[in-house]
Amino acid sequence: MAWLLLIVGGLFEVGFTTTLRFVDGFRNPSWTLGFLASVTLSMGLLEAASRTIPMGTAYAVWGGIGAVGTVIVGMIWFGEPAATLRLLLILVIVGAIAGLRMTA
Repeated sequence: MAWLLLIVGGLFEVGFTTTLRFVDGFRNPSWTLGFLASVTLSMGLLEAASRTIPMGTAYAVWGGIGAVGTVIVGMIWFGEPAATLRLLLILVIVGAIAGLRMTA
């Protein structure tokens, strides 16, 4: 259950990094509310997961999910480059996350 919470928390991290792009200095109320909800849920789920999963592992996995997810959102919705090296490096991060899961 803790791993599921951690994965969902990582996905909400993607939500808060994506909405952060649109808050316009926190002057855009709807995007700001989305950002605040996402960051609250993300941090809350990380905290809950870290009660069972070692904190260093939980944080690395949470951050990795957020980083990979944010890069993918950037490539799909914002036209960021999807160069071969960039995609290979994403696979390295995913491999590291899987490795941490197997050793926890």
